[in-house]
Amino acid sequence: MGRELGAGRAPGLGDRARLPYTDAVLHEAQRLLALVPMGVPRALARTTCFRGYTLPQGTEVFPLLGSVLHDPEIFDEPEEFNPDRFLDADGRFQKQEAFLPFSLGKRICLGEGLAHAELFLLLTTILQAFSLESPSPPGALSLQPAVSGLFNIPPAFQLRVRPH
Repeated sequence: MGRELGAGRAPGLGDRARLPYTDAVLHEAQRLLALVPMGVPRALARTTCFRGYTLPQGTEVFPLLGSVLHDPEIFDEPEEFNPDRFLDADGRFQKQEAFLPFSLGKRICLGEGLAHAELFLLLTTILQAFSLESPSPPGALSLQPAVSGLFNIPPAFQLRVRPH
């Protein structure tokens, strides 16, 4: 990051293309945590057949976004944190079609673009000014969130923050 941004200027959204690994880390964190694992419920507009079951018109359907984000047929080793799954062979960021933490279609979260922009600016600003270290050995931290109602809560952990 220091090579791409230098130390004297604040990161901007125009830097995203030059920092693909940072984008990949943010996407992988959102995939792994699935902060809101269940999308907005919808009512079927017409009777539908799904996997051998007939679902009558008006049936409420709850999209389980977290199930897609953790599907081993889509994401190899889905419980592992691996930002490389969002990079192509040349190290460029590539969004995965199954990356749906903000839902999809007509009911997609309107704040998705803003959330991606703010997360990028927050992380790059912090990493430009500080070194982040875990006092725990690698692999000792649990990445499993606690489930609480409609949300996943990130696990608690300690972090050592040191200015550069």
